[in-house]
Amino acid sequence: MIFLNSFLIFILGACLGSFFNVLIIRLPKNKKGILSGRSYCPNCRKKIKWFDNLPVISFINLKGRCRKCKKNISAQYPLIEIISAISFIFLFFYFDNYFEALYFQLIILILIAIFLIDLRHSIIPNELNYSLILIAFLQIFILNFDNFFIKDINQALIGGILGYGVIWLIIFLYDKLRNIEAMGFGDAKLMTAIGVLFGWKSIPFVLFFASIIGLLIVVPSLINKKKNLTTQIPFGPALIVSAVLYFFEGKMICQLLLF
Repeated sequence: MIFLNSFLIFILGACLGSFFNVLIIRLPKNKKGILSGRSYCPNCRKKIKWFDNLPVISFINLKGRCRKCKKNISAQYPLIEIISAISFIFLFFYFDNYFEALYFQLIILILIAIFLIDLRHSIIPNELNYSLILIAFLQIFILNFDNFFIKDINQALIGGILGYGVIWLIIFLYDKLRNIEAMGFGDAKLMTAIGVLFGWKSIPFVLFFASIIGLLIVVPSLINKKKNLTTQIPFGPALIVSAVLYFFEGKMICQLLLF
């Protein structure tokens, strides 16, 4: 029974990963019919048959190459599918509840999608931010999960407003004082979701460590003169890493800093 459950969860997790691969590729293009239309090879533009579009299996069967043009298929596809499948198995056995595991799985995949899209295109699609905000509110009003997120509506609302407001203020001040676009409103909406999930107390922590992470990432490029202080740098990945850090070790780190 355990083996059967693991197998089914692995398949479902891989399918979810495959679905989010589609979102990662199509959302930045901002075209209609994001979820409609057959998948195709980005090199030869040939439509991909269903049997060549099976999560993980097709990549192995095709040896990582397009059946038509023989060009390499991005390793992103099987990697995200495998990560999704394994994380879903872990979550299911940790919570022993399909719905709670699925809830956390969706959060993980949305964060992965935001991370990759912002890293590559310096944008965070509204569809992903709004989905994350909706999921955050669902666990407060509807879902009765004994999870690690804020259940108090007041803390969640203050966290969402504060998260958005701080980023909005930074954008406003940089625009007025230096005529520079410091960050995008996608970052503000992402901070809204983080604030709703973790409450207002998470905002200083996430912003502080995200700034450090962002600085560590950009310093080598500044030294090599590949970038300068006015170069736009995606901040979403740093916010996500910082939020994950807060989720796992936030309380311990805060105690260490305070004492």
